[in-house]
Amino acid sequence: MNTKGLSINHQGRAGRRPITLVLLITFAAALQAPLSCNALDPEPRRWSHLPIDENYLTLALVKTNADIYFNPTLLLEDVEQHLDTQAAQYVRTFEWMNKSYRFELLQAHQSAKWAGLLDGIAATTAREGASDTFVRVAMNLYGAPPLRGEAFREYRASETTETIVGVALNARLPTGHYQKDRLLNLGQNRFVLRPQLGVVHSRRQWSVELTGEIALHGENDEFVRSNTLKQRPLYILHSHLIYAFSAGQWVSISLGFDYGGENQLNGIAQDDKQQNVGWKLSYAHPLTPTLGLKASYLGSQTRRQTGLDSETFALSVSFTW
Repeated sequence: MNTKGLSINHQGRAGRRPITLVLLITFAAALQAPLSCNALDPEPRRWSHLPIDENYLTLALVKTNADIYFNPTLLLEDVEQHLDTQAAQYVRTFEWMNKSYRFELLQAHQSAKWAGLLDGIAATTAREGASDTFVRVAMNLYGAPPLRGEAFREYRASETTETIVGVALNARLPTGHYQKDRLLNLGQNRFVLRPQLGVVHSRRQWSVELTGEIALHGENDEFVRSNTLKQRPLYILHSHLIYAFSAGQWVSISLGFDYGGENQLNGIAQDDKQQNVGWKLSYAHPLTPTLGLKASYLGSQTRRQTGLDSETFALSVSFTW
């Protein structure tokens, strides 16, 4: 049985009242990131030293499966989400005021399906289209001097111990597929700004990386027709342990935590703070000096009674010129 997006107009077999908007917020919160269904995606090497005036193009295939948990009073059981993503990311490195910068642009196409029991009746819905667009600008405040070519290679060969401190701003733009009369969408129909601060300490082949960020959400005034959705800041912390075998070949283990992000619907707080833990394994292998592969596994788990648990598998290829 298809319920047209698990519609809020579903009355159930006993003529029960429509599903509350609390349900809508909880369900919509399942779509928080471009390459998975969770905002908690600890990505390693976001602050690594790169030569300036270079371009990087990454193409990725990502598959996510998630179990979504609701308050039992909301009549939803055994809800699963399946999300297939094809993504492209462009990175450009450059120098400004004697500091090294990187500009990142990420766009994805997604196919999502949700299935579960709505008041005991099987229900499914699906969406396909563009994700929101992500733009990130990062600057290294300390370490990682702006170098290119042979100067960069000589510097990397001579540095066995190094500390890098960086700041960045990651912006989510409301460009994705969105239907204001539907509960489930690929886009969020709002801006999200995520200021970030990162520190990396490397000693020979080992690196320890720590990133803190705050997700600041804009307002969605077309949430399920004409409702207004606001969200308090979400605090996120990522940590990574990285081992480099050689240039371009490395393995990492990552942990992430987030907390906060309580929603407000039409000015009323919903008492739905997020509290999630995530873990990630990544491996990168160079095929040529300008071509490399990366595989990763991401798991996440909610620490609250409601939320979602997810598994994400990703395979990507990167080109450099």
